[in-house]
Amino acid sequence: MIESLEWALLVVAGLVLLSVLLSPLAIRLGAPILLIFLGIGMLVGQDGPGGYAFDDFELAYHVGSIALAVILFAGGLGTRVRDIRVCWGPALMLATLGVVITAAVVGVSIWLLGASLLVALLLGAVVGSTDAAATFLLLQGRGIKLKGRVMETIVVESGLNDPMAIFLTIVLVSFVDAGGAELSWALGGTFALQLGVGAVAGLLGGLILAWLINRLELASGLFAVLALSGAMALFGGTQLIGGSGYLAVYLCGVVLMDRLSGSRREELNITHGSLAWLSQILMFLMLGLLVTPHQFRGEVLHAAGIAFILIFIARPLAVAVCLAPFRFSLNEQFFIAWVGLRGAVPIFLAIIPVMSPGPVDVNFFNVVFMVVIASLVLQGWTIPWLARRLDLEDRREVVVSESLERRQ
Repeated sequence: MIESLEWALLVVAGLVLLSVLLSPLAIRLGAPILLIFLGIGMLVGQDGPGGYAFDDFELAYHVGSIALAVILFAGGLGTRVRDIRVCWGPALMLATLGVVITAAVVGVSIWLLGASLLVALLLGAVVGSTDAAATFLLLQGRGIKLKGRVMETIVVESGLNDPMAIFLTIVLVSFVDAGGAELSWALGGTFALQLGVGAVAGLLGGLILAWLINRLELASGLFAVLALSGAMALFGGTQLIGGSGYLAVYLCGVVLMDRLSGSRREELNITHGSLAWLSQILMFLMLGLLVTPHQFRGEVLHAAGIAFILIFIARPLAVAVCLAPFRFSLNEQFFIAWVGLRGAVPIFLAIIPVMSPGPVDVNFFNVVFMVVIASLVLQGWTIPWLARRLDLEDRREVVVSESLERRQ
């Protein structure tokens, strides 16, 4: 146990510093940078050289909630309205129906292999949403630009699909804890309420924050503070009234950035980009600390089977169904299916059933953790190569970028 504030500050700041210093190594290796953060957390954890035992799932959940809200807000700030207009149909389908199909296919497959149906569906819901952050870091780090609306679809889907996965997880956790109570049609209304309240709150919150920032005369550094505090207040308030705070902060970021003008837009981009990075590092370090790798031995084959079903069956099927009406080429569909990386959100959601009083134990968390690692390693390492192999890389953008670099 860390006994003083000074030691805690030294350890946390040192780990963040180490994570930043090692990030160029991940880019050179073509690896998802988030693996570095997870790996450092595991090395400091109970089974690593650090030997620090951390098993406070409740604290991890609360810290993860705030970190995820900051990450989604920054993601909204980085999403242009014109991108949403280009791909809102396919992105919305992937973020809703796509998550349901993925969760159902994974869950039913696990059930057929002998698991409890509700627990199997719960595991499917937990791994149902994508985390495109690692993908974008890989593509940007390697200077890859994609043709058409592929990138926009992936970006917008990743910002919109978390509320669906969170809703499914919470609902299924309640059924597992209740021993399989009957499904209620009221659930549809609850989900609609969450999305509706979250969307309205996010749009209104973004408009109000933009109006304030554009009109107030503040010291330059305070605009980012105003935006972040407003977004976090929006997150908490929306959650309290039954809406999806995660959807609210994402849409708030989109609207806010679209309505800002001049230097204030640039200031928010830089500041909140840094905050999003810090949130991701802290979140992954903490999640790495939570795991105890010696407990993985009995679940490795189980996790490998789930990862195979998720990557090669469930995600491609969901993408094929959702994108069928939108005239994506087979190459584009294949790439979007392969880019369905799992990251912080599934590991974060796996904490919920472990904290609950039901029958789910820490092995559930360990399985999800291994599935995420498999996704990051298998899919993350091959994304740049696959973009070139499928001829989805926009060479014009690359040529322009290389020309500008030579001039500088």
